[in-house]
Amino acid sequence: MSNKKTKVMKYSTSTILSIILVVLASCSKDKVEPEIEIETEVRDMYYPAVADTEWETITPAELNWNETEIEALYTYLKNNKTKGFMVLVDGRIVIEEYFNDHNANAQWTWFSAAKSLTATIAGIAQEEGLLNIGDKTSDYLGMNWSSLSTEKEDLITVQHHLSMTTGLTDNVGDYIPWVCTTPNCLDYTADAGTRWAYHQGAFILLQDILNQTTGVGFQSYGKTKLEDRIGMEGNWTKALGLNIYNSNTRSMARFGLLALNKGTWDDSTILSEDYFNEMTTTSQELNKSYGYLWWLNGKQSYMGTTSQEVVEGNLIPNAPSDLFAALGANDQKIYVVPSKSLVIVRSGETAGETQLGLSSFDNELWEKLNAVMN
Repeated sequence: MSNKKTKVMKYSTSTILSIILVVLASCSKDKVEPEIEIETEVRDMYYPAVADTEWETITPAELNWNETEIEALYTYLKNNKTKGFMVLVDGRIVIEEYFNDHNANAQWTWFSAAKSLTATIAGIAQEEGLLNIGDKTSDYLGMNWSSLSTEKEDLITVQHHLSMTTGLTDNVGDYIPWVCTTPNCLDYTADAGTRWAYHQGAFILLQDILNQTTGVGFQSYGKTKLEDRIGMEGNWTKALGLNIYNSNTRSMARFGLLALNKGTWDDSTILSEDYFNEMTTTSQELNKSYGYLWWLNGKQSYMGTTSQEVVEGNLIPNAPSDLFAALGANDQKIYVVPSKSLVIVRSGETAGETQLGLSSFDNELWEKLNAVMN
């Protein structure tokens, strides 16, 4: 546990709910009233201990939230097949609820929300000198890893896998080629960097690169360098041709808390802030709402996972503009909102998903959340 006053300046001023400076100045010819400063307790960032089930809490009432709307939120979550749901403010649990026969110890799959976890692991590997995301993919996988000509293959870098801009044919609607990583499945559609497309095979190849560069496999590397250091309890399994991460809801929240703090966990730097900022800002101009395997709100437009259509407007209109998120199939959500020092996790079955990871549920959920938090 950490409750250190010296850390306060590291966090957004929006997280400090209880410092009030009141200046009363009454000017006249004869008198100027002095400043009056009123100071109350400061609440700084909290991190649950790595090897402990205890987790500090704060009540909605202490945050001046609208408690009368919480029951409607719970009903909505339950009716929409939610399993686990958590809300953290400054790292403290405000809400932790389980529905539909789920519990705190039960694991659930992250689906593609694990892409954001993989991007974070890739950043750690780069910082340790095991790879450089600016390098050609062929530097790690060898020549002819695709069916492209050498000239076109050499255009593709690790960064293109992170930003979904390899230019490889995405085979949407035909799942087996979509997850296939053999050269005959990896065809040319456009030069790397000129086309955005959500490509499962290209993502799997990023994990293959991590397997090659870490020497121990990306799962073991990620467990040692990230998961164990912040107290996550999860495991990778193979499903639908993909490596899928599974964990309990609290482990999802721990990862969200690491993201809220830009790669820092208490006094430990897990990932550099420079890479973290690069990872969670627009990675290319084709899909402005996509970083390195993270989804970004508040941008001018976005593209979905199964379409080349560019949609004008925010990814989640009802959510804060600075939100970024790890999103997975069947509406797995890890929302991070720095301006509110907020992490929100939702796991469960699909609640109205229209494209993998993207759903009308996001906007409806934020309508319910705003009614509670505003």
